Amino acid sequence: MGYSIKLAFLCLIFFSSSASGSRVEVVHSQFSSEAEALLKWKATLPSYSLPALSSWKLTPPSPNTTTTNTTTPSAAAAAISCKWFGITCNRAGSMVEISLPHLELQGTLDNFPFSSFPNLLRLDLSDNGITGTIPVHIGSLSKLAHLDLSYNNLSNILPPLSNLSRLRFFFLHHNQINGTIPLEIGNMKNLVKLALCWNEFTGMIPPVLTNLTNLSLLYLNHNELNGPIPSKIGDMENLVVLDLAYNKLCGLVPQSLANSSKLEILYLHENQLSGPLPQDLGGQPSIVSIQLSSNLLSGSLPQQICRGSLQYLSVRNNSLMGTIPDFRNCTSLRRLRLDNNLLVGNITGSFGVHPHLYYIDVSHNRLYGELSPKWGECKNLSGIKISGNNISGNIPPEFGHLTELGLLDLSFNKLVGEIPKALGGLSSLLSLYLNDNQISGHVPVEIGNLINLEDLDLSANRLIGSIPKQLGQCSKLLSLNLSWNSLDGSIPSQIGDLVFLQDQLDLSHNSISGLIPPELAKLRMLEILNLSHNMITGSIPLSLEEMVSLVSLDFSYNELEGVVPNNRIFKNASPQAFRNNKGLCGELQGLLPCPRPQTSNRSGKKGPKFFISIIASLIGIVFLAYAIIGVLILLREKVKKENIEATRGNHGNIFSIWSYNGNIAYEDMIEATENFDAKYCIGTGTYGSVYKAVLPTGHVVALKKFHPLEGEIIVDEESFGNEIRILIDIRHRNIVKLYGFCSHPQCMFLVYEYMEKGSLASILSNQAEAMGLDWLKRVNVIKSVANALSYLHHDCVPPIIHRDISSKNILLDVELEARVSDFGIARLLKPDSSNWISLKGTHGYIAPELAYTMALTEKCDVYSFGVVALETIMGRHPGELISSLSSLAGQKMLLRDVLDPCLTFPSYQKVAKDMLAVVRVALACLRNHPQSRPTMHQVSKELLVPRSSFVEHFHTITLGDLDDVEVL
Repeated sequence: MGYSIKLAFLCLIFFSSSASGSRVEVVHSQFSSEAEALLKWKATLPSYSLPALSSWKLTPPSPNTTTTNTTTPSAAAAAISCKWFGITCNRAGSMVEISLPHLELQGTLDNFPFSSFPNLLRLDLSDNGITGTIPVHIGSLSKLAHLDLSYNNLSNILPPLSNLSRLRFFFLHHNQINGTIPLEIGNMKNLVKLALCWNEFTGMIPPVLTNLTNLSLLYLNHNELNGPIPSKIGDMENLVVLDLAYNKLCGLVPQSLANSSKLEILYLHENQLSGPLPQDLGGQPSIVSIQLSSNLLSGSLPQQICRGSLQYLSVRNNSLMGTIPDFRNCTSLRRLRLDNNLLVGNITGSFGVHPHLYYIDVSHNRLYGELSPKWGECKNLSGIKISGNNISGNIPPEFGHLTELGLLDLSFNKLVGEIPKALGGLSSLLSLYLNDNQISGHVPVEIGNLINLEDLDLSANRLIGSIPKQLGQCSKLLSLNLSWNSLDGSIPSQIGDLVFLQDQLDLSHNSISGLIPPELAKLRMLEILNLSHNMITGSIPLSLEEMVSLVSLDFSYNELEGVVPNNRIFKNASPQAFRNNKGLCGELQGLLPCPRPQTSNRSGKKGPKFFISIIASLIGIVFLAYAIIGVLILLREKVKKENIEATRGNHGNIFSIWSYNGNIAYEDMIEATENFDAKYCIGTGTYGSVYKAVLPTGHVVALKKFHPLEGEIIVDEESFGNEIRILIDIRHRNIVKLYGFCSHPQCMFLVYEYMEKGSLASILSNQAEAMGLDWLKRVNVIKSVANALSYLHHDCVPPIIHRDISSKNILLDVELEARVSDFGIARLLKPDSSNWISLKGTHGYIAPELAYTMALTEKCDVYSFGVVALETIMGRHPGELISSLSSLAGQKMLLRDVLDPCLTFPSYQKVAKDMLAVVRVALACLRNHPQSRPTMHQVSKELLVPRSSFVEHFHTITLGDLDDVEVL
């Protein structure tokens, strides 16, 4: 009844505005044509794009229904189409909004009926898989105010778009558009936001863009633009954000930018800009963030650069000279990077107490003076880098109050005095670099309290005394360098407890004596071992043969003697690694052969030769045992590989189970699922359906049955075989287990462990189940995925790239423990291959660089992990949040506002600490440049022991506070 009344009401409106009923039919006919036009476009899309548009259909009128002149077929069609997914109509029934983001739509815009929508105000097709060009006839949308085609695969040049004069929001970022920026954009006087970034635009920035006086956000970053920045760009009176980074722009920074009264964010980094900076730049009260790094800028840094509300300043990697500005009154400053310039000045008089400052890097300049004890009052500092200057005096003990400090780099200065014992209280410290100074005294035993320390470099100082055994408590150390000091005593055996040491252990150029501890053999991950230029005695322990990762070792200039082991590690060493010792011998190049023992057995006693023969016999027996075991292993692997090859090349009824001793047959699977009856189906994907099967043994498994390709009986054998090849040889608690497989031309399936809770995506989309997945469980899910990817990337040879990390492919068991699944498109990262691939994966999770490089690296999985991590915390896909992170609005967004509202706000400090670590890591994983993203090994370690930064400010912390922290 309500539906009929609504239609009658619409007809009444049109009748009242027209003298005849025929006018109503004309209007409704127009609206009906809008629906028909969309249906024609839908018909051009691939079939796998259509589920999202399932509501797009016109139900014909019932034959028993009498059609009156107030409810015409055209009117009914218009009313139905206004209820379609993604469609919004005005009161008259005409479409004014088509919003279809994040739907994995494929196809092109060539057949899109732009001319059929005279009243359209908003068109959003972002984050899909649309390819091809942008048609010229898109200009027929003369009333359009919002156009979003971002995150697609559009290419070729951008048409003039002359008729889109009413456009206010134009988003085209993250595509492959090339050519020059059309001059006609300068005529869009109503534009408020323009984003053409992450494309391939070339040529100059058109000066006509400065005519857009209403523009507040302008993103042209990550293109190939060249030439100068338009001189009047700062005269755009409403400009708030200007991002021109990562181009090839040259010339001066325009003076007009210093007069831009509303400008808050200025990003010009990674260009070829030169000359001096405007001396009033940064003085305007609106400015919040300035990024000018990696250019060719010279001259001095403006002395008034933080006269306003500046929070972020980075002018690193330039050739700036002159005196460093006085930052003592810059109380809003949060992050400062001036490293790698030629700045001079007294550091003591340049910095005061900054309550919000969390990172400062003024390294590699010409600063002098002493470190102020007042820096100990900057409680939020998480990183200090002042290396490569002329800083003198002592290290203030007050630095021990910086409990949030993760990085302290004071290397390559002229510091004197002792290392303060108070530094042992920096429980969050990850990296401590004090090398290349004039520091004296002992290595404080309190350093052993730095249980999270990963890098310690105290080399090239004047340290004395022995190496404290407490260093063995720094169990997470990756690199330890104490070389070029005056340390004595022996090497503590506790150094062998640093089992994660992998970069280097350098104790060279000291006065260390005593024996080499056999416990060093536990450092199986260590790559560089340098004990040279000491007074070490005794022999090289045979146990060091177990240090299988060593690529460089040096025992030279000691007092070692005896046999040098003759295994691969020592054979690959340089002959210079053993020179200038007391009496080393062996079969290695550059060593004297060891003398044979001369003994006599005339007395009838069993001499050394007898015992040597016994030992040789025992060694032979052991060798034979190992040989037998090796043959058995090779036979087992051969059987596995033959099974895999059989699945690819044989179309017989092949079934292989390797986890149940052959007690499960193909027939058991068919019987358990009643020949794959739909009632056992628990999920459907691109390549197949998943069924739950209860076997005769009572064990529950999941069967992934592959769909035949359309019109054929052969399934996607590449995906099928790929998943077997990957999963047959890997075992990890957070990777789904593959039990077996069946290969037959009409029935191919894989047998997995059954995951009771289904996918992470399904849980997050169900409010009741999402509430059961509390914050702690969500953090554990994220940690589990990180551990699995770290294993794939760093513990498998060659590394394995998953390529489709998404919430749909994260499965949870009954204890909500996570497993990574679906390796159908995974790839082995071969070092001797280009590793170029076609674009596959789940839209919304694919790393942006794959849209234009197609070069596969492990950083593609890192990006996808970042999306999944945020999605787990937010309870929804973070697509819109990711696209806003580079904007001021995104930076100012409170963390508490993006958390999943179905859970109560985290109240325990430990949970809050874990949540901050997750978001901080996720944002690092989503960095635009692959090289700037962390590795999954780093991610896994960071999540294992998160730091407590900002925990006390959890209610007020913004994403900007976490987004730019260099923790990874």
